[in-house]
Amino acid sequence: MSFFISDALANTPAASPDGGMLPIIFLVGMFVVMYLFVIRPQTKRQKEHKKLIAELGKGDEVQTVGGLMGKITELDDSTAKLEIAPNTVVAVRRASVELVLPKGTLSAT
Repeated sequence: MSFFISDALANTPAASPDGGMLPIIFLVGMFVVMYLFVIRPQTKRQKEHKKLIAELGKGDEVQTVGGLMGKITELDDSTAKLEIAPNTVVAVRRASVELVLPKGTLSAT
């Protein structure tokens, strides 16, 4: 009975036909998938947001990340002053502006 066990342990696994390239191909494939689905869309959104921030102007109606909606009354290098109600002005960071609303949106609400 012991000769069967020694024969089974003596067998060596066959060499893989791809020469061990499968793990490398898998890693390259995972990087390509991560680039296409995560990295590329994120950099595209960052570029669009940077362009939106650069094009802000006095009188634009905007919404901030926190949900405040108002009209820009004054712009600085890093801040924007929003009129959120008559005679109510708040200062927010320019980077917190999420989107520019179509003209007249605030007067309709």
